[in-house]
Amino acid sequence: MRNRHFVDLAIKWLFFGAAASSVLVLLGIFGMLLANGLKAFSEISLGEFFLSNNWNPSAYGKPSYGILAMLSSTLLVTLGAMILAVPLGVGAATYLAQVAHERTRLVLKPVIELLAAVPSVVVGFIGIVMLGPFIAKVFGLSNGLNALNGAILLAIMSLPTIITVAEDAIRAVPNSFKEASYSLGANQWTTLIKVVLPAAYSGIIAAVILGMGRAIGETMTVLMATGNALAMPRGFFDPVRTMTATIAIELGEVPYGTTHYYSLFAVGAVLFLISLGINLLAERLAKRYRYKM
Repeated sequence: MRNRHFVDLAIKWLFFGAAASSVLVLLGIFGMLLANGLKAFSEISLGEFFLSNNWNPSAYGKPSYGILAMLSSTLLVTLGAMILAVPLGVGAATYLAQVAHERTRLVLKPVIELLAAVPSVVVGFIGIVMLGPFIAKVFGLSNGLNALNGAILLAIMSLPTIITVAEDAIRAVPNSFKEASYSLGANQWTTLIKVVLPAAYSGIIAAVILGMGRAIGETMTVLMATGNALAMPRGFFDPVRTMTATIAIELGEVPYGTTHYYSLFAVGAVLFLISLGINLLAERLAKRYRYKM
């Protein structure tokens, strides 16, 4: 009995150490971004950084470090990706979990999960040579390297995450919920809409947020397929440059210790805070639905 207690205690502390180390790594990353990013504001005002859309660190005389255009571009592309990916992803997850025959599910699910293994550079290449010309032809544009191109590609990249997590959440709903609904005379469609999906809301929200995190943090695909224009976007047909693309393009070329160098860390810190805020909001919403259920 004493040995069993010792083993249980050791496993408990092992899991606690794993969780604590994850938190410490996260805090370390944020601390590194914040410590370096704050150094930029000795030369840059907060108003210029957040409210100006002019990013030109290499300008002769007076460089400018406004991230408003990049921030708007990042949110625009991510929003477009979620508009496409969420209904498709949740619909596919619902089909796999509740409608599809088991044999069909065993074939489709591994294929969907394999989509997550496609390198982002390959997805970006497809956006350049196939999707971009198609968008340009359909909408009569000079080229298809714009926010719409990036949004479609990010939606495709987010789908495996959303489908996999949402399907697991839907399948985790107890059969007793469905049986109670059927016993009251509800059909399969009513049970699905009124019982199963509401009971799985917390998991579905988690799936959407994970997919959003996949989209907002993507670099290579948006770098290749969105046109990389440092201008305030007016819509999905405009070329854009996201925050991740800017960091990827410029960090390897900028001299160490300059204002430009530290400003890129500040951009990374803002991106980190956006992702953290989205995840905290999702956890709050998921907790509310779990409490109701």
